Amino acid sequence: MKTDFWMDQIPLWGIFFFTVAVVLVSIWVGMFLGQRRRRKPDHEAEGSLGTIISATLGLLAFMLAFTFGIASERFQVRRQLLLDEVNAIRTTYLRAGLLLEPHRSQIRKLLSDYVDIRVELVTENIKEQGQEQVFQEAFSRSESLQDQMWSHALVLAEADRSSEIDALFISALNELIDLHASRVTVFRYHIPPMIWHVLYFITILSMATAGYQIGLSGKSVLKVAVVLALTFSAVVFLIADLDSPVEGRLQVSQRPMLELQQKIQMSEGQSGASEKMEMPAGRNRK
Repeated sequence: MKTDFWMDQIPLWGIFFFTVAVVLVSIWVGMFLGQRRRRKPDHEAEGSLGTIISATLGLLAFMLAFTFGIASERFQVRRQLLLDEVNAIRTTYLRAGLLLEPHRSQIRKLLSDYVDIRVELVTENIKEQGQEQVFQEAFSRSESLQDQMWSHALVLAEADRSSEIDALFISALNELIDLHASRVTVFRYHIPPMIWHVLYFITILSMATAGYQIGLSGKSVLKVAVVLALTFSAVVFLIADLDSPVEGRLQVSQRPMLELQQKIQMSEGQSGASEKMEMPAGRNRK
């Protein structure tokens, strides 16, 4: 979802080209300062900056690894929460089949609609403007269905507080609701803006220092600067892609949810066919 942070306001390709520009401009500024300093007789020796450059580049590599670790961990958490939610919905659906009517059929219908909402988020084009509204509506509809299912749970608890079957269903439903809240929370939060700011700050200092050394040497390394900018920007692009739950190609596969929807639809179809077969038999007995 979009937030007030500036990086969330631009697409991923914009982050890539912005990073390329930051690196190239930093190197150019460093080269400009280095060339000016080189004209003075008391300028620093080229080799004396090696330690400083190694330290800054090492710190930059550490920040990249640290930021990548955060993004990768969030990606793994999103995938694990998806699997946990699929299992929770399946368990709740199966345990709902043990309940008495009309709770059984009504709760299973609500769970079917609950899964359909999640599948719609995968199939709809949510990368366009208004994606925040799409997700907000989906979350609201999901919570409304949760409230309806929980109202059934309250009725079951009031009717028979000693029923183990009802207790198993209520426990599964409670886990489903908790996992929904966890997925929404993980979905909304990204890498903290302060980490991005520090990463770019260290990047600017590191590239400017490297450019300063190049300027002192009096050599032209335009090709090297371009390769360095593209390489660094590719890593930043990968981190931003991992951190984004909507944009980019590195997305959590929703196949488990799609397979669950198919199983529920098959189960509903079999239940409907069974009811149609039982109706004529009932009439013959009369």
